[in-house]
Amino acid sequence: MLPICWRSSSDASQLCNILWPIVPVAVSIDYVRGDLHLAIFILNYIAMVPCANAIGFAGQEMARKLHKVFGVLLETTLGSVVEIVMFMVLVRNEQFQVIQAAILGSVLATQLLCLGMCFMIGGLRHEEQEFDEEVGEVGSDLLLTAGFGLIIPTVFHAAVSAEGSATKAEIDDKVLHISRITSLLLISSYVIYVWFQMRTHASIYDAIFEADEERDTDREEDLSKDKLTFTECVVALVVSITLVAVIAINLVEEIEYIVEERGVSDMFIGLILVPLVEKFAEHLTAIDEAWDNQMNLALAHVLGATIQTSLFNGPLVVLVGWGLGLSMDLNLDIFNIVVLILAILVVGNFLRDQKSNYLEGSLCVTVYLNIAVAAFYYPNPK
Repeated sequence: MLPICWRSSSDASQLCNILWPIVPVAVSIDYVRGDLHLAIFILNYIAMVPCANAIGFAGQEMARKLHKVFGVLLETTLGSVVEIVMFMVLVRNEQFQVIQAAILGSVLATQLLCLGMCFMIGGLRHEEQEFDEEVGEVGSDLLLTAGFGLIIPTVFHAAVSAEGSATKAEIDDKVLHISRITSLLLISSYVIYVWFQMRTHASIYDAIFEADEERDTDREEDLSKDKLTFTECVVALVVSITLVAVIAINLVEEIEYIVEERGVSDMFIGLILVPLVEKFAEHLTAIDEAWDNQMNLALAHVLGATIQTSLFNGPLVVLVGWGLGLSMDLNLDIFNIVVLILAILVVGNFLRDQKSNYLEGSLCVTVYLNIAVAAFYYPNPK
């Protein structure tokens, strides 16, 4: 089991396993030297990478043993485990601004950075790559729906505040109710999307993914590798998810120090730093598939992860906060909302022709870096 996990699914994934010695150090340093806040944050941030990579690999191995479409959905869900754990820890610590930025940051990191890297890396090996209309069109439609749902509470807050027809407390209460109802509607949309893929249109997606596997340039090499058994997949997932939970708690507890003492903005941590590490495994899997000319599978992972964050994980946090009696809403920053809508439009435009190349990929990455620079200089609220 351990040698198979060490070899992992690709060279890039195997390189992440070199970071495993940092994991016990990161877990123990909080108990030994709790005053070293910066070291605790950095070590736990790095330690999250091999743990997330292990979850992604075990999920990938488990998906091979299941029905094609269900396997891809399960792999995407397991790739989001790190994100869900991070969100739950953040909401428990009432880091509402960080978690709001992290929801949008996760969407941006996946649909701009990860998709851009897929187009770039795949484009370096193949002059032009094609993907099925079904995958790109459904993904674009769901992203627009999610974007519309996420901006409603913010637009309502801005419009009513400008009119001055209600007090701040009344507006906040109304926005909270709108956010909770919106979250229920978005989760309902996600359930319909899963039913669409797994039941009514499963044969279409099966054919698409099977055709992609036939195009895999490393197919013979992948088939010759030793595979984890189902039990070994479960063991690897339990161990990795447990470590992720411990590391996430240590990481989130140091955010206040990083913001107040080191001057790093809440926006940069939530929009850039947290999403990069929580989606790491998903990014590696998709990029490896693009390199092997499996663009439909790569897009299924990229768009699937983006859709799950915006239609399920983000709204789930609002509902969990509701259950805990916390005022977690979707009244997002105007900067975040504008960036999100523009990013959805950019990605939708690139997906429209069902073709990709390294130029489109580099443009997506450029847009993401531009957003990262703006987030770095974004001031903290007074």
